[in-house]
Amino acid sequence: MYIIRHFQAKDTFPVIHLASNVLTEHYDPSLFSYLYETNPWCFFVCEFQGKIIGFAIGIQFQEKTGRVLMIGVEKVFRRKGIAKSLLQQLHIEFQQKDFTKIELEVKTTNYGAIQFYQKHQYKIVEKVHHFYQNGEDAYIMELQVQYH
Repeated sequence: MYIIRHFQAKDTFPVIHLASNVLTEHYDPSLFSYLYETNPWCFFVCEFQGKIIGFAIGIQFQEKTGRVLMIGVEKVFRRKGIAKSLLQQLHIEFQQKDFTKIELEVKTTNYGAIQFYQKHQYKIVEKVHHFYQNGEDAYIMELQVQYH
């Protein structure tokens, strides 16, 4: 059984390790501590049998805009609804803050991620050239939200 829960300080090294294995961008490890310290309300992990197998990080980007910074799931656990559950958890947190828009960026060549976000009603709104460290382009994707 998978457990989605808030990130805790003890999760720092497992998340850094997981991120280095599943994300194509490489981040300074101190970034994860910084994001936890500044945005603990929107940093989640997925645990399976005591092991971190996924994570999601969001932030408040503008007054009423949330931003999905990262979602990562260990390769052997993909296509099991974990990323969906992590994204839904971010959406719940954004909803509690009454955000009206959620944004993210994704590599233009990451077709699986693009399809995943489109399946969750995100739309491509802009292409940014040379966005990533390696010079790759990104799509900015956006979800307009209305909560009833």
